[in-house]
Order: sequence, then structure tokens, then C-alpha cells
Amino acid sequence: MNSMIRNGLAALALAATAVAPAGAQQLTGAGATFPYPIYSKWFDVYHEKTGVAINYQSIGSGAGIQQVKAGTVDFGASDAALSDAALKDMPRRVVHIPTVGGAVVLAYNLPGFDGRIQLTPELVAGIYLGDITTWNDKRIAAANPGVTMPAAPILAVHRSDGSGTTNIFTLYLSSVSSRWKDVAGAATSVSWPSGVGGKGNDGVAGVVKQTPGAIGYVELAYAKQNQLPMAFVRNKAGKYVDPSAASVTAAMTGVAAQLAKDVRTPIVNSPAPEAWPISGLTFLIVYQDAKDAAKGLALARFLDWAIHDGQQYAGALGYAQLPEAIVKVNEGTLKLLTGGGKKLMAAANP
Repeated sequence: MNSMIRNGLAALALAATAVAPAGAQQLTGAGATFPYPIYSKWFDVYHEKTGVAINYQSIGSGAGIQQVKAGTVDFGASDAALSDAALKDMPRRVVHIPTVGGAVVLAYNLPGFDGRIQLTPELVAGIYLGDITTWNDKRIAAANPGVTMPAAPILAVHRSDGSGTTNIFTLYLSSVSSRWKDVAGAATSVSWPSGVGGKGNDGVAGVVKQTPGAIGYVELAYAKQNQLPMAFVRNKAGKYVDPSAASVTAAMTGVAAQLAKDVRTPIVNSPAPEAWPISGLTFLIVYQDAKDAAKGLALARFLDWAIHDGQQYAGALGYAQLPEAIVKVNEGTLKLLTGGGKKLMAAANP
């Protein structure tokens, strides 16, 4: 190799080093399937902008939290905020970073039916309790006047794995049905009174798509990707609402004061007139003190990007951007992150 080429390559290498961000160049995470569509987009864009590769396993909130607890990933992802007891059970202090809001929708498969089904809270609970078993049940007919419902059996599809999406859905059911609350309650995994399970949001969507008469709860993006129709659901204000980024934003706005005090506050069954009733925030779960300072710095930089610049990608994928009040809470949380004796946000934004 002649000296001119060698010198040119050396200059290119030096230039690459100059623009590359300090800290770790690879991060690993695991958890929720609910936000996977937008996380996948974020990780691709962020890698292109910074060179930092983020490897994420979409394995469900429950498994993601377990991996954070075991210390096998740099961050976890969950649509179920950790309870006070669960926080105390972690090896070190962890913090919640809400990333976006999303809608859990009721997608269904009724071949030959061209209408759009309306469901009341009582109907949703009745279907998952196993009390309502056919689509032409008189109670469904009453909520859909002028519509002829097919005489097909209903198959209620639920998650088979520990799931933050399940947590959002069962929090909703528990808030609208005292019987559901007594029979099954709210958690990432419950004892289902009826139906069949699918693994992950993609698994539930797959079962619904393949099974005539099925209905299942999935994050909005998964219903859209599989071209599944979604029910209108009557909200707390008595209005049948379409699931969308806008109606999730309305749900967050309806409980904004509570969220500013504690980002773990559920946003299901929000009182806002335009709110989608089965809405939830999704979180990244990270240790406040990173053992690896370089990785901690890289993660802090990514988190700062996600809650600011990353929000612009939410709407196109059906997620709701964080309201400014929650962004401010996140900014305060990020200032608490430390690693190697350093305040990471100060190092991330010199």
C-alpha cells in the first residue's frame, strides 16, 4: 500500500473517531412487545445517527423485567409499571422512563361482516368472562342497533405470556367490572376464565387473523399491520371512540395531574370526553446507577433522544407522543442517573 493511500485511510479513521459518540457502542434490552414497532424504528434511526447499536428482544414485559433484575440487559421494557413491592425487590434502585402512550384495541375476525362493531365496557368484560359466547347475543345487538350480527361463536384470545399489554387490559376490565376484579383482577398474567392464548402481541394478532369469530386485545400497530378491524369501545364519558394516537393523547391529558406526580398512574378509563378507554403508557426500566459507566452514558444519551427527537416518529405508527408535563418529569429522572461516580446527563450534555 503506498503512503498516499495509507495516509488517506488514517485520515478517514481519525474523522470517524471524531464524530463517533463517547461511551459504549452497543446496548441490549428486552421486554414489551407492545412498543416494539416504535422501538424498532427508534433503534434503526438512532444507530444511523450515532453508530450506537441497540439489540432488543421483544419477549414480553414480564420476561423483560426478569432480565433487568438478573442484570443480563442494559434496560428493560414494560407496559406494566413496577409496584412499590416490586421496586423493593430489585437488586438496586430502578427508575421508570415513560416513552410513548399506546392503545390496546379489540381486533376481531368476522368474515363477510362489513360493519364496525360497538362494544360497551360490560360487553368487553362479558366476552372475556365467558358470559357472552355468540356474536348475535342480544346484548351485543343492543349496542349495535340496525346491524345484523352473525350467529358465529366468539373465541376470546388473550396473551399466554407475562405481558404489560395484559396488565393494561386487565386494569381496564377491573376498573369497569367488579365481577372481573373479583374473578381475575389485574396483572401481567391472570387466570383467564375463558378463551385461548397467543404469545406476544404478534401471537394474539395471528390467532385472531387465522380464526373466524375470534376477538383479541393487541396494541394498535399490530391490528393495523394485520389489517384486522377494531371495535369502537364506549368510554367513561359515554362516547364510542375510535382507537388512535389522538384518543390516547386525550386519555393522558385526562389524568395529566396524577401523571405529573407519579408516572406509574394508570390511564385506563380516563374521564376525558375523547379518550380511548384502554390506553396505557409504556416504560423503559433502567438502573439509576449504571455499573458500566460507558454503557450508562450511552443509555442516558439514547433516553434523552427518545423523549425529545424520537417522539416525532410516534404518530405514524399509531402511538401518542408524551405530553410536555411527562417529558419534564423524564428530564428530572434522567438527571438522577449515575455511573462511575459521574452524573450521566451532565456527561451526556457537556
